[in-house]
Amino acid sequence: MKTFDYMEKYGYEQLVYFCDVNTGLKAITCIHSTVLGPSLGGTRFWNYATEDEAVEDALRLAKGMTYKSACAGLNLGGGKSVIIGDKKELVKDSVKLEAFWRSFGRYIQGLNGRYITAEDVNTTTADMDFVNMETNYVAGLAHKSGDPSPFTALGVFRALQASCKVAYGDSSTKGKVVAVQGLGHVGMTLCQYLHDDGATLFVTDIEQDRVNEAVTRFGAKAVSLDEIYDVDCDIYAPCALGATVNDDTIPRLKCKVICGAANNVLKEAPVHGKVIQEKGLIYAPDYVANAGGIINVYEEIKGYNEAASRRAIDKIYDRVIEILTTSADTGKPTYQVADEMAERRLNAMKNVNSIYNK
Repeated sequence: MKTFDYMEKYGYEQLVYFCDVNTGLKAITCIHSTVLGPSLGGTRFWNYATEDEAVEDALRLAKGMTYKSACAGLNLGGGKSVIIGDKKELVKDSVKLEAFWRSFGRYIQGLNGRYITAEDVNTTTADMDFVNMETNYVAGLAHKSGDPSPFTALGVFRALQASCKVAYGDSSTKGKVVAVQGLGHVGMTLCQYLHDDGATLFVTDIEQDRVNEAVTRFGAKAVSLDEIYDVDCDIYAPCALGATVNDDTIPRLKCKVICGAANNVLKEAPVHGKVIQEKGLIYAPDYVANAGGIINVYEEIKGYNEAASRRAIDKIYDRVIEILTTSADTGKPTYQVADEMAERRLNAMKNVNSIYNK
């Protein structure tokens, strides 16, 4: 991939590398847009196979954050950080752990407010507390809005209800079979919502302990990582990493609805968004469905009010209904409808002196 060509094509502003030999920190931050406000996006800690893979993930995720905030009506741009490494090795040494995250915090401070970070895959509020020792450009802190995961799960559940309303005429997931891929903080909480609503669950995760927990708590049926695509279900809920809807998996999916917490669910949106539409599947665009976390974090930046946050997250239901209805009326794939919704707001605000610029 020619990075500058890609950045120019999709409107990226900045890609920054940071390396700290003393702590072993290798991080990449991508700022896609600051048109609507400072870029905000969590920090993902992953053992990427190559540096190019990490860069590609940062680029895709940052752009998704821009569109997520734009569709949600937030005065935020999109950014993302990825850290290359094995988190399990780092947590074995508490002194190194602190030094690692404080070094990352100094790095974020150096971006001078163009990017605000938070937790994401394999990072925690405790990690962000260390980051906060060196910078105020961090959100989702334990003593403020806290872990955004439960709010992300709430938003996904509301998106699922909207999808069921369109697909089945009833927003309840009672009696529906849901295949949940990924049982992290968001996936597990989503399972709780679905279980309480009367859904039947099939689950999978790379960590067997999480699978066992879901089986015990929710009466879920465990399947292997690969078998999740073959489950005869009503809803496929991807809550792990992205690109799981692709050439290999689409022919295997036996669902009517695709809606989950993962980012970049469609490996190639223009290709796979059209294919699933032609197959008659209803897809709730991921950055609309999983916006609950950033909505909650945004409330922290304004001055945290949990009730206001929950009211804003509840609007995800109406937003998904609008997207699915527009798709049905126009024949456009749902990913395209959501993209155009985000781009309209971004284009309208390009020449406006925003809160961020003031």
